[in-house]
Formats: sequence, structure tokens, C-alpha cells
Amino acid sequence: MSYVTRDEDIRYVILLSHATNEKMSLELIRAHVNHLRELDREGKLVLCGPFTDYAGGMVIIRASSREEAVSIAERDPYVLSGKENYELRTWELSHESNGHMGIVE
Repeated sequence: MSYVTRDEDIRYVILLSHATNEKMSLELIRAHVNHLRELDREGKLVLCGPFTDYAGGMVIIRASSREEAVSIAERDPYVLSGKENYELRTWELSHESNGHMGIVE
């Protein structure tokens, strides 16, 4: 059985975590939200939000490449300010229309 990953089945997960214990300013929070709104207008934002049990949050995006996803993560005002670090994960979607990544015929 061979399976080829389709570009449309790739998303990128940006995991944000606090780099400092400093409180975020309202101005910085608004800049972050504006960044997310711009991604949404561009059709790149899938889901986003803070964690309730961890200091940080997650942003799931569509991007044409890992390099573009890195660029998006590094443009986030939280990351630019040094208040948050990020980890980037490439996420391959498993669903019925791709046979759960070729497992189901």
C-alpha cells in the first residue's frame, strides 16, 4: 500500500508558551488579535485560542510550506515582543476522504 500526502491535508500548529512572567499589555494583546484577524482574512487561520490549563495557546493555520508557517509564527506580536516562545508542528489530517491517510481502502 502506498500513500501520498496531499498538500490540502497539511496544517501547521503553532504552540505558544509564555517566555516571561510579565503580564501582557492590552496594546500587545490587541496587536496579537489583529495578527490573527489578518490571518483569518487571508484564509490562513483555522482555529486559535488560549489554553485553560497552561500558560499559552495554540494557533492552527494553513500555509503553503513550513517556511511560510515559520514566517507567520515569527510575525506574531507575542513572539516578536519576546513575551512568548513558539513551537511549530506539521499536522497531517486523517479523515474519511483520504482513507485515513491510506489505511482504509
